[in-house]
Amino acid sequence: MDLITLGRRIRHFRTEAGLTLDDLSAATGLAPSQLSLIENGKREPRISALGTLAAALGVDVPALLSTEPPSHRAALEIELDRAQRSTTFGRLGLPEVKSSQKLPLPVLETLVGLHRELARRDAEAVATPEEARRASTALRLEMREVDNYLPEIEELAEPLVRKAGYTSGPLTHRVVAVLAEQLGFQILHTDDLPSSTRTVTDLANGRIYLPPASIPGGHGLRSLALQAIAHRVLGHERPASYADFLRQRLEINYFAAACLAPRSTAVEWLTVRKKEKDLAVADFRDAFGIAHDAAAQRFTNLATAHLGIHLHYCRVDGDGTLMRGYENDGVRFPADVTGAIEGQTVCRRWAARQAFASRDRASEYYQYTDKPNGTYWCSTQTGTAESGEFSISVGVPFSDVKWFRGRETTRRMTSTCPDAACCQRPPERLAQRWGDAAWPSAKMHSHVLAALPRGTFPGVDDGEVYRFLERHAPA
Repeated sequence: MDLITLGRRIRHFRTEAGLTLDDLSAATGLAPSQLSLIENGKREPRISALGTLAAALGVDVPALLSTEPPSHRAALEIELDRAQRSTTFGRLGLPEVKSSQKLPLPVLETLVGLHRELARRDAEAVATPEEARRASTALRLEMREVDNYLPEIEELAEPLVRKAGYTSGPLTHRVVAVLAEQLGFQILHTDDLPSSTRTVTDLANGRIYLPPASIPGGHGLRSLALQAIAHRVLGHERPASYADFLRQRLEINYFAAACLAPRSTAVEWLTVRKKEKDLAVADFRDAFGIAHDAAAQRFTNLATAHLGIHLHYCRVDGDGTLMRGYENDGVRFPADVTGAIEGQTVCRRWAARQAFASRDRASEYYQYTDKPNGTYWCSTQTGTAESGEFSISVGVPFSDVKWFRGRETTRRMTSTCPDAACCQRPPERLAQRWGDAAWPSAKMHSHVLAALPRGTFPGVDDGEVYRFLERHAPA
């Protein structure tokens, strides 16, 4: 029972009926002091008393027990009471302000606003990298439970692109523009986007600002536009925490992928290739005109739910750092004590790192790897970004490799990680020679110590965004 809301509802119905505490006391047999404690959420009434109170107030018991505040003022009073019972307020050592009917509404609104800001700053202060890793891990495990498949977003995305004119193959820029127009937005390209943003949406004037269109293609711009649109389609509110921010990022990425490779067309294409035992992420990428990373992640959305294939995906930097990963096939990614995988080092013998040594970077690299919990086959594509080399891998247990092109490869490695003897411990000969003679100066990874970026949207400079919108707003 929510005592604060219950108390405010009783007070609301009492004042609506024009009763004083003494009047209600006379009608119910409960002392005025006891009624005051109940209305202030400091005492729980007996079940029998609820019926008596409801009868005296001319309502039924369910009306008293509703979880909805009875009015805007009551909602503010409840919020103020809860805020003054929080540990954040308790640390301040300040006296409580009684949220009585005598408290002017503007004062009540100001106090609630100040408490909201205190709570926001308190939450921001604990948003350390560890907190971010915990939030990311919780989201990754949640997605594993649903096989990385979100049918509610699938069911929103495909009808929208079909209505905008999509039929088959790659989604065109024109269809994206029409989709935006149908939702009340115009897509504009500009070369002065704030440096801390990828896109900016002007909700007041129905504009989505993107980077300049590139030549040729500009395929990444379709995804950016769709992600901006997704916030509106999915009804996102401003994120209240870093966990909210991460979830929204996941959902807009999913929506964009579900538009770029609509479910019915993508599943039909994949089903044919599975029957032919010729599944390949590279072909899936080319069929829908998307980046290899996007194709790999979209494949994870559909493979289990529609093809019955369990799998894993990972993006690894050139130095072996795991940047992103997903699995529902039992593969064990390296993890820290919080369960987070981001920032961990992948075994040197995994395909995700062996592929960097391949001379043929244009084609996918195939490899079997015997791991402590079974044999896995992986298809890996390498690439280069501003930050350096990276690899994208999709892998499956040995039992599912029969559906994939590249299964005939003879490349095979054995990995016993996390056993340090696998690839983390230097050879004994080298350790004996250099163990006491080597003294390297290590790079300092500042992000390990830094707090998460500040702001409602982490890392975004609000002032820079507002000045940008002011420059571009229609006269």
